[in-house]
Amino acid sequence: MRPSHLLLSAALLLAAPARAQGPKTWGPADGTALAKDYARRGEPEKAVFLLDRLPAEQQTSTELFPLYLQALTDLKRYKDAEKLAKKAVKLHPADATYGVALGGALQAGGETAGADKQWQRVVNQLTPDQVGPVAAEFSRRELPAWAEKTYLRGRALARSETEYGPQLIQLYTQSQQQDKLLAETLRLVQQDEQQLPYVRNMLQNALKEEKDFDALEKQLLSAVQQHPEQAAYAELLLWLQVQRHDFVGALMQARALDRRGRTQGSRVLEVASIAQQNKDFESALAGYDYVLKEYRTGPLYNVARQGRLAAREDQVRSTYPVDQAQVRALATEYEQLLAELGRAPEAAQVRRRLADLYAFQLGDQAKAMTLLQAVVDQPQAPANLVDEAKLTLGDLYLLRAEPWEATLLYSQVEKTEKEAPLGYEAKLRNARLSYFAGDFKLAQSHLDILKEATTREIANDAMQLSLLIATNTVEDTLGLALKDYAAAEQLVFQNKLPAAVAGLDALLAKYPGHSLSDNAYYLKAQLQRRMGDFPAATATLDRLLAGPANGVLSDDALFLLARIQEEDLHDRPKAQALYEQVLTKYPGSIYVAEARKRFRKLRGDGVQ
Repeated sequence: MRPSHLLLSAALLLAAPARAQGPKTWGPADGTALAKDYARRGEPEKAVFLLDRLPAEQQTSTELFPLYLQALTDLKRYKDAEKLAKKAVKLHPADATYGVALGGALQAGGETAGADKQWQRVVNQLTPDQVGPVAAEFSRRELPAWAEKTYLRGRALARSETEYGPQLIQLYTQSQQQDKLLAETLRLVQQDEQQLPYVRNMLQNALKEEKDFDALEKQLLSAVQQHPEQAAYAELLLWLQVQRHDFVGALMQARALDRRGRTQGSRVLEVASIAQQNKDFESALAGYDYVLKEYRTGPLYNVARQGRLAAREDQVRSTYPVDQAQVRALATEYEQLLAELGRAPEAAQVRRRLADLYAFQLGDQAKAMTLLQAVVDQPQAPANLVDEAKLTLGDLYLLRAEPWEATLLYSQVEKTEKEAPLGYEAKLRNARLSYFAGDFKLAQSHLDILKEATTREIANDAMQLSLLIATNTVEDTLGLALKDYAAAEQLVFQNKLPAAVAGLDALLAKYPGHSLSDNAYYLKAQLQRRMGDFPAATATLDRLLAGPANGVLSDDALFLLARIQEEDLHDRPKAQALYEQVLTKYPGSIYVAEARKRFRKLRGDGVQ
């Protein structure tokens, strides 16, 4: 025995009585626990000293073997580690993971060729029930190539082209083997359409670069053409095109799926709705028009008609300056649809949207309130639509300077929609009402609750307003400048845009250098854009960007400036340069993903 072992042995013997008072003696169980403790504490020599004295069955048990092997490896006792692993293989012939461990011991000792030979022996001798555990052991040891060989051997044993498909997809995702990942996903969905949700989820996590999206789309287009009978390919291609916001291509696939599944245009309507949400109004309108033309007698005809009107409304409202003639034409179309629907439940949604037009675009609040009250009173109207109507009614009372009526309606919706998004929206409007009134403490009490809202958009809005209040009431405890800014925002809410701009100018002159200055400039630029004064909007944003480079709203301002150049002034080169600045100057900005997508589209990188 080596001197160090003699000293260690003596130390352990001296320690033994302290661990076992009275008649109890120190046995194998105590040694096992103590060895585990030494291994966890990074004292491999002490752990090995104790483990050496255990029976072979215990040394190679699933509980102790990994600790023992690692401790020997840490001490660079590679031959001893190899002997232990060979002993384990002999004692546990049914557990092939010991064979993987033997290869690991050989590799640790520098015998790379021997390790590969051992691992190949394990793979060649696999039985079907050993595939999963062995592949998991290879993965644990960060040997993805051998894990892949294990699954492929298991596939051969099962005589199935898709056996272990999900496991291989996960492996290829983790090891970033994109070509194999794409091939495996296509193979899996071809054989089993039920795997589509799993495949979509894995691809969502795996595909990061445009070249990967391009490669998958190319393969899917080829697969759809070669195997038109395989709906799974078309489904996956449709999903991919929606992910890339290629709604023109997505509509083509949706039309094919509707014809194949005889779904009366429902797939096309899904894509049209998503395109509308993403402000691709031309694609949305094309989808709705297709359903209106092809399924005139179908059950979704009125749904398509309402969707088309809603898309047109969104398009008109987001094209600056808003064309009042087009707004009036939309109102006429809504009125015609209402007359046709009569008392049908669908009429409630049409009335609500028409009320929005009259209230916030045409300035006819009385007409809007009549329409909304009709929704509230309609017996068959869905409960959520009634509550939406109440929220808009509350907004109209706020416009009429009747805040008590407004808060009464908001609070009703808070109560009936307690944990629903609509209830959170009602609470947010109550907070906004207090903010407009300059009661910042009451506003904060609402906002503190909303920060935990389940709807991310509402939670974000609450956090932004809360931060605005907190930041601008630290030094100015009375919030005098913030009250002026809130008054300007209330004018925006009332659609009195010129008056709001004048209020912001007065604030900037009255409080030069105030922490609200950037907010005032940014809001002013947004309003100038809405009024169609694009040169003034760009000048205002330039003024904001001339301030500190790392201002809170610098990335917001730069991104908005790029959008104005792209969407309103149609200066593609300047817009491209500005999007590139967003990417280089503000890599952590929330606008980076959208800026990159727009930059690549302007540069001509293909479908986005």
